[in-house]
Amino acid sequence: MLTSNFKIAISFYCLHFLLGYAFTEDYEIPTIARYFGPKGRYEEVNPYLLTDVFAVNKSMLQPPSPQCKQLHMTALIRHGTRYPTTKNIKEMHQLYNFIISNSSSEKSWLLEEWTMWYTEDMDGRLVDKGVDELKHLAVRLSKLFPKLISEEKLRGGSIKFISSSKHRCINSTLAFKRGLTELWDIIDMCFEHEVNNALMRFFDHCARFVQEVEKNPTAVEELDKFKTGAEMRRVQEKMANKLNVTHNNVTYDMAEAAFFLCSYEFAIKNRNSPWCQLFDEDDAKVMEYVSDLREYWKRGYGHDINFKSSCILFHDVFERLDKAATQILSGQPVTNAATIQIGHADTLLPLLTLLGFFRDTEPLKSENYASQTKRAFRTSHILPYAANLVLVLYDCGEGELRLQPLLNEKTVAFPGLSVQQSSMPLYADVRERYKELLQGCDFERECQLFKQPTEN
Repeated sequence: MLTSNFKIAISFYCLHFLLGYAFTEDYEIPTIARYFGPKGRYEEVNPYLLTDVFAVNKSMLQPPSPQCKQLHMTALIRHGTRYPTTKNIKEMHQLYNFIISNSSSEKSWLLEEWTMWYTEDMDGRLVDKGVDELKHLAVRLSKLFPKLISEEKLRGGSIKFISSSKHRCINSTLAFKRGLTELWDIIDMCFEHEVNNALMRFFDHCARFVQEVEKNPTAVEELDKFKTGAEMRRVQEKMANKLNVTHNNVTYDMAEAAFFLCSYEFAIKNRNSPWCQLFDEDDAKVMEYVSDLREYWKRGYGHDINFKSSCILFHDVFERLDKAATQILSGQPVTNAATIQIGHADTLLPLLTLLGFFRDTEPLKSENYASQTKRAFRTSHILPYAANLVLVLYDCGEGELRLQPLLNEKTVAFPGLSVQQSSMPLYADVRERYKELLQGCDFERECQLFKQPTEN
């Protein structure tokens, strides 16, 4: 039940939200917003949230029998909207200074409308919008799964919180918890969270990944080729024309910085900034492909160690599911109703890849941009800020357990299962689908340096 204070808060927020969007001159969704990749807003994936931040679609939860009960949830969540990192901010300043020094005696049209305000100490910190995203997500998940995320479960300690040590993840975890405590008007308790980088930043602990991919320039050669290819050159030339500077003066890094400025201004301030005017939709599609190539070759299907590095997280999730399943089948109460794990895009994408989601027939490469326009691997759709994978275990009676996966609050199907199995498959079928990973996928073995290749 919503408390009266929270109902008032929701009403005030929604009024403020709607009035702000109706009368803020800068609030106009850029036509290119759908191509911002991992720097995109969660609302681009779920536009209905623009009118109601607490809206949920319960119709997607369709167990085969009304007697099916939600008994356990694991939610893996990316942190909310953040400031740029120090590296990005330095590139933004370089672009800004270039425009100042290369503009005519009259100020550049771009700088007449915008002043640099990013500082290096912001360095990826969570912004107010990011706090709200996690608070609102907490409320929506409690509405979707009231038996699992409830005041009783929270007070009873059967909701666990695990976070990466990065400040944006810690603050996202605190925001999620605050969403629940404000929802139920809890002021007499505080709820702990565990910081676990071995799970939430497994990529830092995988020596083979660090050596062969993270620190290996050749691991992303397809990305580097595309950056210097014809499609990217056209983006740079068009940007140079709009800035009225020589084509050779606009580098790839400058184009990327301008695109990032457009996306950050929109994500943080809901502002369609003048930086967005430097790109049309065709340009944005090229910039999105750059982002997708980067993620594909550094965190996705490009190299097997990218996703095998997530074995430790994979096993952690299934050990929790197995424990809940065992308790259900033996007639015991489920001790862990929900686990909320908050990490990074780099946490979520390797696991989704290991599970086989969003795999295209052809790999993403520098030369096949034109043929990949309908690719499944689209980070704009998969990894906005506050992206989340939710796995819910149902007990349908007589030993029938089912598992429903949701990505960004939408139904998805486990790859490799039949249509009949897809929406809410038997848990036994899911375990059979991932049998080889459950029996193998050893983090220590996969991540050791100079690992002997397995024979095909």
